Formats: sequence, structure tokens, C-alpha cells
Amino acid sequence: MATPRTVAFHTLGCKLNYSETSALARLFESSGYLPVKFEDEADIYVLNTCSVTEQADRECRKIVRQAMRRQPGAFVVVTGCYAQLKPHEIADIPGVDLVLGAGEKFRILDYVDDLSKSPGKGMVQAGEVRNVNTFTASFSFGDRTRSFLKVQDGCDYKCSFCTIPQARGASRSDSLESAVANARQIGQMGTKEIVLTGVNLGDFGNGTAVIEGERPRKEALFADLVVELDKVEDVSRFRISSIEPNLLTDEIIAFVAGSERFMPHFHLPLQSGNDKQLRDMRRRYRRDLYEERVASIKKNMPHACIGCDVIVGFPDETEADFLETYQFIQNLNISYLHVFTYSERANTPAAEMIGVVPIEERRRRNQALRGLSEMKRRAFYQQHLTSIRPVLFEHHRDEALLSGFTDNYIKIEIPASAGTMNEIKPVFLQKLSPDGEVVVC
Repeated sequence: MATPRTVAFHTLGCKLNYSETSALARLFESSGYLPVKFEDEADIYVLNTCSVTEQADRECRKIVRQAMRRQPGAFVVVTGCYAQLKPHEIADIPGVDLVLGAGEKFRILDYVDDLSKSPGKGMVQAGEVRNVNTFTASFSFGDRTRSFLKVQDGCDYKCSFCTIPQARGASRSDSLESAVANARQIGQMGTKEIVLTGVNLGDFGNGTAVIEGERPRKEALFADLVVELDKVEDVSRFRISSIEPNLLTDEIIAFVAGSERFMPHFHLPLQSGNDKQLRDMRRRYRRDLYEERVASIKKNMPHACIGCDVIVGFPDETEADFLETYQFIQNLNISYLHVFTYSERANTPAAEMIGVVPIEERRRRNQALRGLSEMKRRAFYQQHLTSIRPVLFEHHRDEALLSGFTDNYIKIEIPASAGTMNEIKPVFLQKLSPDGEVVVC
């Protein structure tokens, strides 16, 4: 019997990319390839890229070099958002053999089966993103504790700083029946938690009819998905990865509040606490709506964890604008921040705007909000001390420990001897350690 060809994968970026990399790996396995770790020698290396920041672009080049040092004769494929945005730039990277765009990545086997290493420029297969109109379901699997389930892709929003619509195309989504079937399959494989992922998750359904009749409002369709997934008994936990505040309806909030399977954890992109900046960013809400969404969550679930994305240093963000954002967030009942330093992206309206904020000032504002995030996190943890909460335990990089998250996303670590991986166990949140972590007993 011939030795099977080996393939290794590396993922940069978001949860959506991880779900798609797993889907690509299953395609290779079904065709007789043997998956190996990216740190091992392989016949084929597949790099699934992100392009949210300039660091992601540089990381792509670094990973290709690492693969080439490990196995100089390996065939290297680059796909993902960066590949769609800058395919010819990637093809010029020494060692890259094939670049696949958004419409081509799930046909990867059509391109690699008969190809061999070429010393010249990589082949580009990346069509116009406006022609990408199909949805390919995918989910991550390998870590039995948690799976990222992709239910939506692409985006119809036109935020002035964002390249994602250029990289992934128009909004489209899975059918409700297919998404539920995939969730059931994941649960039957022993996975306890599913994280729902998409580019614009709340846009699930994309104007189509689901269950019975037609919803009068497009944004209400995601509520139907939540209701149906809640019936999947094989899955103990669902999380909503990130949802636009204008698409998070009271209907969804109320349902999650009454659900045993959907966790009291929301991540709402804010981007700025200043209405002038929100207009310039072309966001579809203003700060009063965001404030209302946070208040609604806390009214229904006082114990809920709420995360928040913020961009600092956007063009024409004055010191007064930044302070307004800082104070707005300081007064919000949220639990943590993801802070992004604005970076100019080619072919976006924001890149042409006046009022460029100096890089050092962007970094200073980033650090200020990171400090605020740490204060918010500690305060949220402090609120829940002396309570008992369920934790789903998983592997820790230190084999002597298990780590996990409570239902409301408080990070917990215990000795490996005190629990079992992929077990949901009630723990008593005793106190905070000096570094701000929760000590349990």
C-alpha cells in the first residue's frame, strides 16, 4: 500500500477561519491524505489567512518561511481573507505555490492533487469576490470540548475601515435545517459547547423565509436559529460569538435569558463611544442604542458577561473624542474590551480621510483602554465571588492544570487531578488572586 501524502494546516485570525480550516482538513482526509501537525514535515502546507491587521499580513510571510525551512520541497497553499485581497502579492512570496480566493478555497482538492513544487511564482486562483454567492457550511473539530460552527458568511455592511466585504463577499448563510443538523452532529461526536460564528452573525437568514412564513424584519431571522438550536439536546452549551448591537433584538436577549443551553455571554462591537466617529465609521447605530442593548441584557441577566470591541486612533479622533469614548465605556456595565489600534487598509474610505492620528498616540490610547478593560474584568469577577457557577473544563498548556470558563465567561484554572477534561462541574468562586484571576475551591 502506498504511503498517504501528508497535509498540515495553520490558521490565522478569527473563529470563522478555524471552522473553515477544519472543513478543509476533512476534505483532505476524505480523499486519503494524512493530516499532521504544522510543526511536522508535510507534503502540503495550507495556510488560512486573516487580513484584519497589518500584523496578519506579516505573519503570513513568516509562516510560509517556517514551512519552507521545515520541508523545502513541500507544496504551499495560501487561502483566506489576505489571499482574496492581495493574491498576486502572496504569489510573489518565495515558497508559495498556490493562492486560492474566497470562491475557490473549498475546491482546493481540484488544484492540489496533480500539482508539484514549482520554483517560479505561485499560481493564483482568486476570482472576483462579487461573484462569490454560495455558502459552505463548516465547523471545527478536534478539541472535543468546543466547536466553532459557521452559520453565516460575508457582509453587506459598508463600514469605512473594513476590508471584510472585499475579502468574503456579500452576506449569505446556511439554511436553518442544515445549521441544526451540523450542531446535532457536533454534539453526537461528544463536543459539549458550540460557538456560533459568522462575519455578521445577526444577519443569519439574509432575507429568506425560515420555519413558517416570512419574517417582517430581516434581522429577526437569527432569533429563529437560536430557538431551534436550543432544542439540540446533544449539546450542553451554545455561545453567540459576536453580534452587531443593532441586530441583537429584545427577542433574542429574552430567549437567551430563559435558556439553559445558551450561555449568558454576549460580545457586542462598539468601535467608538463617540457619535461623530460612529458616523464616520459608517456604523449602523449610535451610542444610545448600544447603551440600550447593554441595559437590556443586564436587566434580563444581571450575571451576564458582555465583551466589547473598540478601535482607537481612527482618522480625526481628537483627544476629546477619545476621552468621550473612554468615559462612555467606563460608565457601561460591560465586562471586558478587545482594543484594536486603527491601521490604514487599502481601498477603504477611511484610508483617504483627513485627520490622521500619529502612531504613538494611537498606541497610547490603546494602552489606556487596555487598562480600563483590566479594571472592568476584575470588577466583573469580583461581583461573582462567593457564588457557584458551572465550568466546562478543557486542556491547559500546563499538563498539571485544567482550564475552563463558567457559563458567564469567567476563566478558571484547577489542578488536573481535581477535574476531568470535557466535564461541566460546579465550582465555588472563592477569591481573586493578586494577578486578578479567580481562585476556586
